[in-house]
Amino acid sequence: MSGIFRKLFGKEQQETPKVIDSATTAPLSDQQINSIIHSQNVRYEMQQLIASSGQSVGKQREHNEDSLLALTTTIAGNAESVPFGLYIVADGMGGHQFGEVASNAAIRIMAGHVLRKFHSYLFNLPTQALEESLQEVMETAIRDAHRFVQREAPGSGTTVTAALVLGQQVTIAHVGDSRAYSIYPDGRIEPITRDHSLVKRLEELGHLSKDEAANFPHRNVLIRALGQGESLEADIFTIPFPQPGYLMLCSDGLWGVVNEKDIYRAVIEAPNLHRACLNLVEAANIAGGPDNITVILAQLIG
Repeated sequence: MSGIFRKLFGKEQQETPKVIDSATTAPLSDQQINSIIHSQNVRYEMQQLIASSGQSVGKQREHNEDSLLALTTTIAGNAESVPFGLYIVADGMGGHQFGEVASNAAIRIMAGHVLRKFHSYLFNLPTQALEESLQEVMETAIRDAHRFVQREAPGSGTTVTAALVLGQQVTIAHVGDSRAYSIYPDGRIEPITRDHSLVKRLEELGHLSKDEAANFPHRNVLIRALGQGESLEADIFTIPFPQPGYLMLCSDGLWGVVNEKDIYRAVIEAPNLHRACLNLVEAANIAGGPDNITVILAQLIG
């Protein structure tokens, strides 16, 4: 036996004292498994972020101009666990080709900028804090994407709703009419973002009631979009992660055809986030699927 194995396991195998193991194992019954799965009192020693996503071209479109990015990680050890997530939904516009280019470029440019800023923090021993605030990081990321789309896909544009999760905080960067929501177990579903659309502006000015806005014939007209206009005015802000609850990002192919009550039921009644996303996409397609459908759901547990 080599020296390393002697150090690890002793001089010789026969010199190792015998240990009588009285433990026994047995398969869990179906009842025991179900009680574990459905228990409301499960405690997590480690805080972690989980997420899932869903997408469909819909029933009336031949091409998908939506793009999404969902990145989730948790670093845990002797120190406190640090959940990190980056979630982006983008709904492109500008025709068969350019809409797809705009939305896909937006998520990639934004994600690349954010991950470069956080690479040392996540994957090396951090030697210093970020020089920028989280809001500044997100603002620079969305402006970089804006300039890229203007240069590479002129005449096109895209909505962007992005959420950077660090610990128990969510930093939002938003332009257009994709949306972020907080969904709570007590029945509340609350929009986090404000639509940058003509119909929303008319509603805010008092020219349309909520019911009139829901049936407005030009609901898709945006007054702000990434890639359009010389300068970009994005909404950037930080909020607490909805706990207990869910963070949802989606394109108007979901929220525009499925009402909030049905969105809530599809999420709460699902056994997991993956099934919830599938339920939401299916609900939008059952409602006619007039547009591309994209959704991301995230939950912070522990």
